[in-house]
Amino acid sequence: MYLVFVFLGWLSIYAATFSDTQYEIFDFSTKYGKQFIWILLSFVIIIVILAIDKKFYERFSGVFYLISILSLIGLFLFGKNINGATSWYGFGSFSFQPSEFAKTATALAIANFLNERNRDLKKLTNQLRAFGIIFLPALLITLQPDPGSALVYASLILVLYRFGLPPYYLLIGFLALTLFIITLYFGFAYTLLITAILITLFLIYLNHKNKRFIRHNWINFIALYLFTGIFIFSVDFVFNNVFEQRHRDRFNILLGKDVDTKGIGYNTDQSILTIGSGGLNGKGFLQGDRTQGKFVPEQQTDYIFSTIGEEWGFLGSAFVIILFVSFLIRLLYIAERQKSKFSKIYGYTTVAIFFFHFTINIGMVIGLLPTIGIPLSFFSYGGSSLWGFTVLLFILIRLDADRIYEW
Repeated sequence: MYLVFVFLGWLSIYAATFSDTQYEIFDFSTKYGKQFIWILLSFVIIIVILAIDKKFYERFSGVFYLISILSLIGLFLFGKNINGATSWYGFGSFSFQPSEFAKTATALAIANFLNERNRDLKKLTNQLRAFGIIFLPALLITLQPDPGSALVYASLILVLYRFGLPPYYLLIGFLALTLFIITLYFGFAYTLLITAILITLFLIYLNHKNKRFIRHNWINFIALYLFTGIFIFSVDFVFNNVFEQRHRDRFNILLGKDVDTKGIGYNTDQSILTIGSGGLNGKGFLQGDRTQGKFVPEQQTDYIFSTIGEEWGFLGSAFVIILFVSFLIRLLYIAERQKSKFSKIYGYTTVAIFFFHFTINIGMVIGLLPTIGIPLSFFSYGGSSLWGFTVLLFILIRLDADRIYEW
């Protein structure tokens, strides 16, 4: 599956960046030429990963995490600004994005933390420490600012839930997300009024079941009203004062409050048209007139799936999606069969990260989700992205290789 992903990804990058003046496969001045080099080097990385003893990854997980945090902090001093985000270190014509490797380091750190002393996530202190491990790199990435990449870390909450985190955290997260969307759509005042009415009706229902319910819990309910009001106010404040205008525009377009096919919504609109133009069977390799016409800016990165949609049509797109789903199911199977708790936790973090990238990127290019700069694993152009996903995957394969000795 890895080989198929990398091959199809390279073909898509070749198609998205192809021009009549640059057609040689081994032209290393082109993006597809550079991607080819990175693919070759990724096999060197794979050999090194598989050659190292599995205990190395567990023993030095804290060191990897510390190095990743320092590399993210270093961006504020030595980083290179590209497209408004200081997320790269520049080395001549090449750039290195440490956030792609910080995901693997965080996955290892979480696996080691939960495995160490068999920590119980029902204890508040363990919960706070686990959240700290996850949200520290996310905070540093958000400040770059690159909120899209930072959102990937939210997927690790599902891993904590799998290994003992109380389910009410997921419920709170779902309710917070719902309130966030409703506040953006209806505004602060209406959302506050609607929420207050719903909470009041719910309390009346509970009091009807138990006449003393409100009397015994009135302090908690006052706190609920206050917390909900503060959260709704914070959404309005953060959206208007913390988010950049481009982020506000993307949410407004997604929610249908604005229609902007010429400005901030241009990429998504062109991506949808490009995918749709492929029809059932597609136009064929290098025959996509919209891809060759560069209708989708920087198509080889976050919008690479639109190339697949135009050139290979619905059938080709469905094949890629089915392949990804099969890949995720396979990763789940590998994670679940691990005998070591460290390996099992790391396996689930791998599944969560790949699932998030797949779901968000596909949803983004077809207009179901806002554009937040999430690459499609193994397909999107970039050495840091390819190597980051390769390291994430093959550490799991290395851990799985020794599962028979972990009884």
